[in-house]
Amino acid sequence: MAGTRIAPDSVWVLGAHMTRFARYPEFDAVDLAAESVLGALADGGVAIGDVDVLAAGSLMQPPGLGQRIQKQVGQTGIPVYNVTNACATGATAVRAAVMAIKAGEAGIGLAVGAEQMGKMGLLGGAAKKKEKRVFEPSGRYGAVTGIDGYLGTATMPGVFAQAGMAYAGEHGGVSFEQFARVAYKNHLHSTLNPLAQYRKKFSMAEVMESPMMSYPNTLLMCCPTGDGAAAAVLVSGERLRRMAPEQRRRAVKLSASVLTSDPYVEWGQVQPDVNTLTRNAAAQAYEAAGVGPEDLDLVELHDCFATAELIHYDNLGLCEPGAAGDFIDSGAPFRDGATPVNVSGGLISKGHPIGATGVANLYEVVAHLRGEAGDRQVPGAKVGLAHVIGLGSACGVHILEKAAA
Repeated sequence: MAGTRIAPDSVWVLGAHMTRFARYPEFDAVDLAAESVLGALADGGVAIGDVDVLAAGSLMQPPGLGQRIQKQVGQTGIPVYNVTNACATGATAVRAAVMAIKAGEAGIGLAVGAEQMGKMGLLGGAAKKKEKRVFEPSGRYGAVTGIDGYLGTATMPGVFAQAGMAYAGEHGGVSFEQFARVAYKNHLHSTLNPLAQYRKKFSMAEVMESPMMSYPNTLLMCCPTGDGAAAAVLVSGERLRRMAPEQRRRAVKLSASVLTSDPYVEWGQVQPDVNTLTRNAAAQAYEAAGVGPEDLDLVELHDCFATAELIHYDNLGLCEPGAAGDFIDSGAPFRDGATPVNVSGGLISKGHPIGATGVANLYEVVAHLRGEAGDRQVPGAKVGLAHVIGLGSACGVHILEKAAA
């Protein structure tokens, strides 16, 4: 890359692709994954024969997704890692490929996440088919304790509703309107994203008056389920230096790749702690990348529910401690604000095929850093953060940077 020294031990995103998130009854997860893999390879100007390691993530598919993808796009005998890590599954696949490159075992890695969920209902088991749950919660959290939660629910809408209300109680109150404004923003953003599952603008009144799922999360403040896939081709700095000028020009530096889980907190045995592991991951990522939250030009974070996005403003250091409600009121996380958040529409409107989400968040940031995000482009974006959290627990944070030309 002209004028830029590419460190041999650095890791870069060479190619990225995602399918539109939607419902695809005519395809299975392998079909969707193969489409995203071939798209990412083409975007990076390489072929499956150039790839040294494959990491494939899915939460709900049968074992061996990576090997089944190979049967579609090419079997080359490379190592394959199949990963499952709740909603952080896709980010974990990226992390696995990064580690192989960092270890010197691979020059080019391929990470893919895919899911086919259909209409399985709200995460946590609300949907039924012939009176049988298709996604039954285990009823347990941690090693020995059952989970009822403070308000008597183990479903995801309830868990994240409780997390939001706990934040509101701790910091002097966050209004229902402020939580709703998060969903209003993300639905608005999705109207500019052709890959979003839903692309409809809703008024604040429509968001607040939609059916209540678990206060304060209404239906329009909850992410949908669906189908989709995303893939990223990663390359070592050493390998990138030998590539064509156009490949080097479009490559995006992966400045930090962090994966955390919950540390022990006493109250976390009753109500899952969705905060500490994100705070820890963000701190490690900022240190590794040598940037701070004030340097971010855009953020794609895990807004499975409106309450989740609002508390993660604080967890990721995007606002002053306790000021997440003021942050959304200020307009800062809107596309034309100081720190755009979920310009893609987020999980709330872009969709949340669980295994694909962590890679799709990277795809979105990469598109903006390349200046290729179309109508939703954040002007002049140079540094972005992708965040995903999975209860169980796992949190992935990646920081990406546009290298100087």
